[in-house]
Amino acid sequence: MRKVMLVEDEEFILQGLENIIEWEDLGLSIVHKAHNGVEALEMLKEESVEIIVTDVRMPLMDGLQLLENVRRTNTDMRFVILTGFSEFEYARSALRLDVEDYILKPINEQELIKALENCIARLKQLEEEKNFHIDQKVEFLKFLEGGMNDGERHRYLEEKERQPEEGFFYAAIMKIDMATLGKNKITDVIRFVFEKKMDGSLKLRHLWGGNILLLAVRTQRLSAPGEWFANLQNEMEIEMGVYSFLIVSDCFTDLKKLPEVYRNIEKLQKYLLIDGYGSCVDEVSLQNRTSTDVAIDKEKFSRMILQKDVTGASSYVEDLFVNNMKKDASVDVLYQIAVRIALILQEIRAEYNLTGEGRQLSDIIEGIWQAEDIFSIKAMFLSEITDIISWLNMENLQYTPVVRQIMAEVKNNYQNDMNLKTLAYKYHMNTSYLGQIFQKEVGCPFSQYLNNVRNSVAKKLILTTNMRINDIAKETGYSDTSYFYRKFKQSYGVSPAALRDMKNY
Repeated sequence: MRKVMLVEDEEFILQGLENIIEWEDLGLSIVHKAHNGVEALEMLKEESVEIIVTDVRMPLMDGLQLLENVRRTNTDMRFVILTGFSEFEYARSALRLDVEDYILKPINEQELIKALENCIARLKQLEEEKNFHIDQKVEFLKFLEGGMNDGERHRYLEEKERQPEEGFFYAAIMKIDMATLGKNKITDVIRFVFEKKMDGSLKLRHLWGGNILLLAVRTQRLSAPGEWFANLQNEMEIEMGVYSFLIVSDCFTDLKKLPEVYRNIEKLQKYLLIDGYGSCVDEVSLQNRTSTDVAIDKEKFSRMILQKDVTGASSYVEDLFVNNMKKDASVDVLYQIAVRIALILQEIRAEYNLTGEGRQLSDIIEGIWQAEDIFSIKAMFLSEITDIISWLNMENLQYTPVVRQIMAEVKNNYQNDMNLKTLAYKYHMNTSYLGQIFQKEVGCPFSQYLNNVRNSVAKKLILTTNMRINDIAKETGYSDTSYFYRKFKQSYGVSPAALRDMKNY
């Protein structure tokens, strides 16, 4: 049964609509009855429908305003507009919003049935078109991912794609920066690019997510294919404000080779890490990237961590990943640096019996492979460094009894409101003197240590639960969420919300 909503401000007309025809005989079921557009939109949030029969003139929100609101998110839902004779011209404006029919009041039973049958037929047509496009996409992906032999590839290109098998071809994968899409959709990007190359020289296919395959079909070889695609990319950035990363293949002359070409350039998408969104790189130029090794001073880096020098260790990582990473470097160099740093941190964990704390080596390695930019990798390592130093502080027994007691107090009661003054009173000590001892032995002021412990717990909750950020702030002893955001970012170099976005490493 297809679901229907009736919208009419006059109750007796609403009841009449419900009773005028046998809805079930048409395969329809009335699930909502609303008295204006505002009420209708609220009901749609609870349960969607496929057909809306609505009056035009209603209080709060009329039928056309309801239609405009629905069309922003749903282009398939069918509408039948009810209108009085005096509102006829007004109702006709609904045609631009893809209305199935409009019926003059008083409502004629046969006209309403006919309009509903048209709605059902149109819904069936839309479903068939969607299924057809899905089947097309499945078959194309089978071709692209190497699921066909040479004969099948030939038949597919000849019968389904209707593209020349010979010529000069260039494939490119465009990866959209989803954060820059704004109100645009991927279909808007595809439409924009298509309209820029309506001469047929460019074919587009949406693969999944923000990935689009572009295929340039040329009668002559391009002297600079990277520039050809980059110009298109620049126009999109200027006119739409949408950024992307483009990886362009070398020229190939047999379209049946597209699956192999696609697999080659798909592997090269990892260069997004170094070049970033807004860049366009081609297969040929990447072969000339340098693979010069970057030296890592293991002893120096380890010493900074063991001396609890968060600033020094963080600066060292910053220098490795940002300042020393040249634009023309091979991405393999970046991966080698990241894995080496991960191994050094793992050795420190093992030496100080911290292997049960925080991320395991396998989690870090997975995070490296899944990261989209250097800054994500850097933020992950800064988080690990801060956590290790915090755990070293908590596990180190080279403290006076009072400092160990205070550290235990913080570890067990970080949710509570505490400060050095109340703790000094509790342990019968001068506040200033206790602060000096604590900073000398622990290596940071009491307030920073308290924040480090709280932030460490907060980080674990962000990565392992679905708790709201505000609730995590309260759970870890922060009464002010904005203060929590500020302190958390100071510790880990990334906001709580950003860390949650990256937790699927």
